[in-house]
Amino acid sequence: MFEAYLYDAVRTPRGRGKKDGRLHSARPVELVRQLIAALLERNPALPPTAIEDIILGCVTQIHEQGANIAKVAAQNAGLPETVAGVTLNRFCASGLEAVNQAAAALRSGMGEAILAGGVESMSRVPMGSDGGAWYADPAVAFPGYFVPQGIAADLIATLYGYDRRTLDEFALRSHQLAAAATQKGYFRRSLIPVRSPIGEILLDSDENIRPDTSLEKLAALEPSFAVQGEQFGFDAVALQKYPQLEAIQHVHHPGNSSAIVDGAALVLLGTEALHKKYGLSPRARIVSWAVTGTESTIMLLGPAPATQKALQRAGLTAEQIDLYEVNEAFAVVPLRFADVLGIPLEKINVNGGAIAMGHPLGATGAILIGTLLDELERRKLRYGVATLCVGGGMGIATVIERL
Repeated sequence: MFEAYLYDAVRTPRGRGKKDGRLHSARPVELVRQLIAALLERNPALPPTAIEDIILGCVTQIHEQGANIAKVAAQNAGLPETVAGVTLNRFCASGLEAVNQAAAALRSGMGEAILAGGVESMSRVPMGSDGGAWYADPAVAFPGYFVPQGIAADLIATLYGYDRRTLDEFALRSHQLAAAATQKGYFRRSLIPVRSPIGEILLDSDENIRPDTSLEKLAALEPSFAVQGEQFGFDAVALQKYPQLEAIQHVHHPGNSSAIVDGAALVLLGTEALHKKYGLSPRARIVSWAVTGTESTIMLLGPAPATQKALQRAGLTAEQIDLYEVNEAFAVVPLRFADVLGIPLEKINVNGGAIAMGHPLGATGAILIGTLLDELERRKLRYGVATLCVGGGMGIATVIERL
């Protein structure tokens, strides 16, 4: 078996996922094209013909993000015709699933180099616009006790006693850490400014961070999912599954939930051949990974069991991991993860997360890998874990080791 190494990681800034966001004018294919160009420019010794495949996560595969955007982007970037492309969807885990599938191919000897990552232009291709039986077909949704993710987040908070102030304090932490990391240049190594067709910079830093937010400002925000839960019946569906609760406390709102944004990320993975043949230096190796499923109504508790499975495969304990990147889909997700595994918050999302910077669905998992790698190197630490909760109750986790 071969090793799968991380040679480089790049990402775009994350732009507000609305029509007035600064990346709205950039087509999703263009976001990926610019990242491919950046990787090739940063690694001039790597011949493009050595790239076996490009694997992209994308959740809403319709319109501009349809028709296998991975292959479309590869062709648009001028990669050789020999480079294949595949687009996958494991919901919010898609970007990390792409990295893991690339690692699996490389470890089995199927190629020397693969580009893996994800893209999501949420301002141009709105979340949920591709439809789907869970959302649109009552005959599928009702028997499975389907509820939207925001209801699931509030359900977890109610079941395990996370009050609104605790969630808001975590959200404030995310913004403060992300603002400090941006100011200190911690994201600079991986961040690739997005340019217009005439070369003007559209965005060169994450657009959603609010360094001036406060607990008072967060406390003034209305809950996002109360109307959805109470008037559209989703609370009743969840309470059928969890009858021990009298009611669901709606404690998540725009300030303590992940922001809707546009963005893309790419990781260059390869075997030792990239070092021996072309002189590239690996920065880390993929140690292990895992996916799992959990109860699908509560939906967002997958990171802990997925991480435990990945750590068991690596022969490591949670205490041996130096840094964790846990996607901040909602504030309750990393807080519950920390409590279940007994991990201090000082090890989790040390430069903020999706509450502050946003969650471009198909890209976030690959963003987490790059952020984790950069911070392990900056602190000269050894092991890191990237993990996300996933729709339908799934979880995903990947363990990396800095070299």
